[in-house]
Amino acid sequence: MSLLSIILPAYNEEAMLPRTIEALRSILTDSGISFELIFVDDGSADATWQLISDAASADGRIHGVHFSRNFGKEAAVFAGLASASGDCAAVMDCDLQHPPAALIEMYRLWEEGYEVIEGVKRSRGKESFLHKSSAGTFYSIMTKATGIDMSRASDFKLLDRKAVDALLDISERNSFFRAQSSWIGFRTASVEFDVQEREAGESKWSTRSLIRYAISNIVGYSSLPMQMVTTAGVVFLLLSIILGIQTLVRYVSGHAVEGFTTVILLLLIIGSILMISLGIIGYYISRIFQEVQGRPKYIISKKI
Repeated sequence: MSLLSIILPAYNEEAMLPRTIEALRSILTDSGISFELIFVDDGSADATWQLISDAASADGRIHGVHFSRNFGKEAAVFAGLASASGDCAAVMDCDLQHPPAALIEMYRLWEEGYEVIEGVKRSRGKESFLHKSSAGTFYSIMTKATGIDMSRASDFKLLDRKAVDALLDISERNSFFRAQSSWIGFRTASVEFDVQEREAGESKWSTRSLIRYAISNIVGYSSLPMQMVTTAGVVFLLLSIILGIQTLVRYVSGHAVEGFTTVILLLLIIGSILMISLGIIGYYISRIFQEVQGRPKYIISKKI
């Protein structure tokens, strides 16, 4: 019988972990699917690892990977994929916002021969207007960068062993699972789902961490910020030509050139654009530096 590996990144999820185990174990057993649950503890500060250890001791189908510190969700996903021994592997959130019932539908599509089954958000659940609009902008940029529609994309996916191996062969330190799993290709299908409300605990994503996450992935998959620097340079070149022609015309006609305040404002604007441009270029250089260093994506301190 084919084995399904389910990777569940966990960070301070002591409130949700027992519910997640019970929900998945119940629905997968009822569906007759052979499975293993791989929890990746991303350096939690609560009792998450202890709960994983206890669950693994009681049920041989449950495995745990513990990071030496917090390395982030992307690292946890790839550590889980590296530990998976199944014929196919699914990635889902530990807070049950990805409905387990959709997992069964994904598995049946895999049995039909599909190699990448993507969970597509039918609705995003309760979100603030700012978060929803920011997410829309981010996915619009990522769609242009990858050439793949990511407007409703999620980390909820099921991958064939070939797709898992292809992802693990990608050597980038700064990985973005949601985009890379679409970029690798293979025969693809999708399953729509509604984002569920968290039953317990709180989201670990603050506004600051979401912004940092978005910037990191945009830079990793798009040259748009660099193109914006070039566009700004062209715009100011055209403005300077127009201003230069105006100045010459006024000089030839014998009128005194006025506008000292305008000159100061232009200098301030151009200076600001230059500083922002240097910052964007510097960010790309720092990403190159991180890749050249070749440090591992994560460090595992314990396994069970």
